[in-house]
Amino acid sequence: MSVSFDVMAQPRTTAGKGASRRLRREGRVPAIVYGARRAPEMVSVAHNELLKHLEHEAFYSHVLDLKIGEASSKVVLKDLQRHPAKPFILHVDFMRISQDEKLRMTVPLHFVNEDKCQGIKKGGKASHTVTEIEVTCLPRDLPEFIAIDMTDLDMGGIVHLSEVSMPPGVELAHAARPDEPVVVIHGARGGSDEESEDEGEAAE
Repeated sequence: MSVSFDVMAQPRTTAGKGASRRLRREGRVPAIVYGARRAPEMVSVAHNELLKHLEHEAFYSHVLDLKIGEASSKVVLKDLQRHPAKPFILHVDFMRISQDEKLRMTVPLHFVNEDKCQGIKKGGKASHTVTEIEVTCLPRDLPEFIAIDMTDLDMGGIVHLSEVSMPPGVELAHAARPDEPVVVIHGARGGSDEESEDEGEAAE
């Protein structure tokens, strides 16, 4: 893991909508920490600090250092509630982790070498139908992202979910649809009927 995140939190003793509103007026976000066979713990984090962390894609799929007073816990971000109309974070859920227990996390996909893709060089367009996948792994193996190399994809080329190469120690959390397309190279609009038919056969 190439980056690290320290999240500073404060304990809170009151719950409910009124207490949460007061916290938000003070520039803090109510949060809860659970997991690792310990009782849930109510905390709050500074809203502006959290927003800065959320600017980094890796924050969503990374082991975080949550500091509550003098104590520190390894956690992952499990849920985030945003205001439906304003750029505010309303609530956050953190889950404590154990180094010897597997996590189930959603990890983003990065499509690399798209500028070198054979099909795109011929005038095709890439359609990214899946941009993140759920994986299981031990905390030490949690990837910030999973890369899909598009260099050799030709016109009509498809990468299916079952063909995504997992890093060592990482597995797909579910394989209900192993043939689900992740990225497809389509012919450019206005192509010949023959090209369209070929693409259709490739997609079947």
